[in-house]
Amino acid sequence: MAQWSQFSLSVPCPRNPDLSGGDQVPNRGTFHLSEFRGLRKGFPGTETFEQDLKRLVGARVVAGACSPSPLGGREAEAGGYLESRSSRPDWATMVKTPSLQKQKTTLSQGSRIEVGTRPGSDLLSQDEVGPPFAQGLLGLWFWKSTPATRAFIRHHGSSADSAPPSSRHGRLFPSASATEAIQQHRQNLAEWFCRLPREERQFGPTFALDTVHVDPVIRESNPDQLLHPFSESALEHQPPQAGLPQLALSQLFDPDACGRRVQTVVLYGTVGTGKSTLVRKMVLDWCHGRLPTFKLLIPFSCVDLSSLGSAPASLFQLVAQRYMPLKQVLPLMAVTGSRLLFVLHGLEHLNLDFRLSGTGLCSDPEEPEAPAAIIVNLLRKYMLPEASILVTTRPSAIGRIPSKYVGRYGEICGFSDTNLQKLYFQLRLNQPDCGDTAGGAPAVHCGDTAGVFATPAQRDNLVQMLSRNLEGHHQIAAACFLPSYCWLICATLHFLHAPTTAGQTLTSIYTSFLRLNFSGETLDSTDPSNLSLMAYAARTMGKLAYQGVTSRKTYFSEEDVRGCLEAGIKTEEEFQLLHIFRRDALRFFLAPCVEPGRAGTFVFTVPAMQEYLAALYIVLGLHKTTLQRVGKEVAELVGRVGEDVSLVLGIMAKLLPLKALPLLFNLLKVVPRVFGRMVGNSQKAVAQAMVLEMFREEDYYNDDVLDQMGASILGLEGPRRHPDEPPEDEVFELFPIFMGGLLSAHNRAVLAQLGCPIKNLDALENAQAIKKKLGKLGRKVLPPSELLDHLFFHYEFQNQRFSAEVLSSLRQLNLAGVRMTPVKCTVVAAVLGSGRHALDEVNLASCQLDPAGLRTLMPVFLRTRKLGLQLNSLGPKACKDLRNLLLHDQCQITTLRLSNNPLTAAGVALLMEGLAGNTSVTHLSLLHTGLGDEGLELLAAQLDRNRQLQELNVAYNGAGDTAALALARAAREHPSLELLHLYFNELSSEGRQVLRDLGGAAEGGARVVVSLTEGTAVSEYWSVILSEVQRNLNSWDRARVQRHLELLLRDLEDSRSATLNPWRKAQLLRVEGEVRTLLERLGGSGS
Repeated sequence: MAQWSQFSLSVPCPRNPDLSGGDQVPNRGTFHLSEFRGLRKGFPGTETFEQDLKRLVGARVVAGACSPSPLGGREAEAGGYLESRSSRPDWATMVKTPSLQKQKTTLSQGSRIEVGTRPGSDLLSQDEVGPPFAQGLLGLWFWKSTPATRAFIRHHGSSADSAPPSSRHGRLFPSASATEAIQQHRQNLAEWFCRLPREERQFGPTFALDTVHVDPVIRESNPDQLLHPFSESALEHQPPQAGLPQLALSQLFDPDACGRRVQTVVLYGTVGTGKSTLVRKMVLDWCHGRLPTFKLLIPFSCVDLSSLGSAPASLFQLVAQRYMPLKQVLPLMAVTGSRLLFVLHGLEHLNLDFRLSGTGLCSDPEEPEAPAAIIVNLLRKYMLPEASILVTTRPSAIGRIPSKYVGRYGEICGFSDTNLQKLYFQLRLNQPDCGDTAGGAPAVHCGDTAGVFATPAQRDNLVQMLSRNLEGHHQIAAACFLPSYCWLICATLHFLHAPTTAGQTLTSIYTSFLRLNFSGETLDSTDPSNLSLMAYAARTMGKLAYQGVTSRKTYFSEEDVRGCLEAGIKTEEEFQLLHIFRRDALRFFLAPCVEPGRAGTFVFTVPAMQEYLAALYIVLGLHKTTLQRVGKEVAELVGRVGEDVSLVLGIMAKLLPLKALPLLFNLLKVVPRVFGRMVGNSQKAVAQAMVLEMFREEDYYNDDVLDQMGASILGLEGPRRHPDEPPEDEVFELFPIFMGGLLSAHNRAVLAQLGCPIKNLDALENAQAIKKKLGKLGRKVLPPSELLDHLFFHYEFQNQRFSAEVLSSLRQLNLAGVRMTPVKCTVVAAVLGSGRHALDEVNLASCQLDPAGLRTLMPVFLRTRKLGLQLNSLGPKACKDLRNLLLHDQCQITTLRLSNNPLTAAGVALLMEGLAGNTSVTHLSLLHTGLGDEGLELLAAQLDRNRQLQELNVAYNGAGDTAALALARAAREHPSLELLHLYFNELSSEGRQVLRDLGGAAEGGARVVVSLTEGTAVSEYWSVILSEVQRNLNSWDRARVQRHLELLLRDLEDSRSATLNPWRKAQLLRVEGEVRTLLERLGGSGS
């Protein structure tokens, strides 16, 4: 326990004062309080101290801001002064004595109190001194002293020569222990606020908020404008006035236009404008020393404070419970002045009553009160009147603070400038792929992983496409007005183009997006129903979205919107809730349409949000009639009661001759079945609507839904549709997919947190109804894009057992022409990779596959018998993965088509390693793979290492006579090879003849095909081929077409000279004429 050896308090006063204690001030103008010796906790010198205080002059003394003292020498190091900032210089703050009795002293205007210590002193914490003594000694500094040192306080008069110095750069917390406490507080805050939500961890790279944050536009608003009601006809979509000045974070507490000091700032904005992110960034800036104006920052979450209810707690207790390091500096909060900043985030969660009858006055930060009462007195400036306060709130709660207590209002306008939107996307999308994740999750290693985000050039291309779409003033620019939607767009692009983490779905991104914006949000904290804001949005906006899907429209008039919002509203309380929703959240879901010819209409902020809300409206059962909603509950209730009543009626029927009892007995059995059928019919209707939407034949030749989403974000390159052209039929292929995704366990858990619970039994019954419909209609042969949408539905549903049962009849996977991005490969692998039945054929021709995609699809390939990978630009790196596939002990591939891929000789060397250990492959196509002489010679040397191969196609590889002849001889000696294709190679006429002679020299061995037309009737097919070439001559690569036609012409001439059949010669001659005509049109020789 600390001991005070000596204490001396000297008060230099003005000349000739009136003393309240009866004594007179000495002529030297200084009055000395008696010294205290042996002062400990418990304060045995209380009475003497009180008596001495009573002898001070006049009324009161106030604790204010601290600045350097004019004390000289060592005393100046710890010195400071406090000056009155009260509007009435003769009236400042109450002073508590150690006995908690209130005394009054007067301080004339301009007077100051100086505090100093002798060398070796140290600051006492509140725990050492105790709350009463901390409030005593005028609420100033308290110094721990040895017998050789002395602490003193000096009170100077208001003469001109004793005016306070103008500079204020002294240390506010001069003690080492106080400085350490503040520093620890900074570190704790930084560590806490740097923790990004789980939704941010999906991006993979490590990035701090500082690296990706873009400050939204903040415009100063007039308090009078806040009182005016919003326009009902415009549905709250009023842009901010251009004349309002913009504010930066560093300017929030600057003096106002009249030069008055601003102590309380209220920032307001609708849902999604970035209030939470702005607070997070401001706290981190203070932690890192970028807000030097404030020496101490204390953030409070109003959601946290509201959860405490009316349980009394003092301000010091609230601070100490949340920020442990600040315990020892709590006594100093009273003297911190304007350099203490309270941040109150989410004021709409607190019910504040500024009436004196509702909330009494309280100036003591140690007095227990309800949290709302403490906030009210802070805002009244009755408690800690010098402290600065920053408040964030939704627009509907602005009026909870009387405007006389607010120095400045600021409206958070989001990214109203397109340049801010572009800057945000550049910072987000240009993050590196490699590194640890923000939340400590495993790193995403680049390695050979390819994707849009893999290289800086690809990331820059993505940003440029998005920037062009924003500059075109398309609808996406209106959506990105809200920073939250900028986040959603980045998350969607990352999902579409970067390697996808396990279990992440498009539905989960949208559900997480809503959780980021609506978690814990209630529509009105003063309403007893405590209705979730998200539940209200699902009921109103979901209804509008569902009506748009059923009527196949995306544009809505004001009447459409008002009809959904105001349907069923009868009471004043319901109209009040609607008014709050319009002010706070309507802009989040709807945006004014900017398309030509659509003025005055509204669209959902992003197109996919309409389909998501429509699906949510369905799975929550909000579309059901009242009878359908209560039917299930009635059936269950009657069923439970019926068991007991039936037993009683059965006994009574035997004892009493009542004919009505058997009828009532049967009725109790029928009622549950009737209601059960009603509920079942509703679920069947939902399943029917979902499946019909999924398998609409009108959408068969659209792009898959993932490409549609990418196009809606990045825009379509090329001319846009003229406004006078008839609009195309709207496509809602995401609607059934979102329905399946919302039934997954993960999304149901998140929706329950948002106040939108989906019961497990309802989800099970809906899934069973959907499975029956999919089982009937899912056997249809679908185009590649529709087949991928079907698989994407199963991926979103995240139920392997469900998918295995529905897809058990799928035997052919034809995705030819679908651009297989990383997410699409993940979808196919996740849905089909865990199945047990084999796939007869997988066709992935012209899918832009890369080695990373091959690795992802490996589980599917292992169950495949025929695998087509033509036209995918696969090189030698991909052959490493193909080698591993062939060497896998579960490989079932019999036919492998790799034509039109630049494998080269290096790649075929790896393939031969795989073939040497493979026992399933019988047919291998290496047509046009750039093998050359080296590749064919390598095949000839290692062909005997495989004993099961039956057909080998190495046509169109630029090989000469020597390499082709070596491979042909090796094929003739192979025990199982039956057919070798060598046409379209660089073979001379003599070489072709030698190969023909080799093929017919002896019985047995492989047949060598050196001409494409050998043994076929050419006239039936070549007319179709040549007509197709002629139709696309202007759009195809002319040089490449000319090269192919020259090879074809040479092959036809060689076949014509080799055949002896005159009818066949005539057919070949006619085809040659058509080929020469095409070559002449291309500028070739034609000979």
